Amino acid sequence: MTEPKIADKKPSVIDLEPGTYWWCACGLSAGQPFCDGSHKGTGLTPMKIEVSGSARRALCNCKHTHGAPDCDGSHKTLP
Repeated sequence: MTEPKIADKKPSVIDLEPGTYWWCACGLSAGQPFCDGSHKGTGLTPMKIEVSGSARRALCNCKHTHGAPDCDGSHKTLP
């Protein structure tokens, strides 16, 4: 798998508490936008997110952002 699956064409806007999260980069996770291990064997790996303070984030679900893991609007240009 060289290209990730588009999980959704809109971001997940989520309030995150301090901690460590793993953002799904392959698009296969059933728990978008977070990794559930579905990437195994795809050649794609999740991205670690460290949150030091409470924060609202718009996490990419199209998996084509240039600012991973945050949405940069790339979903607006996808077919």
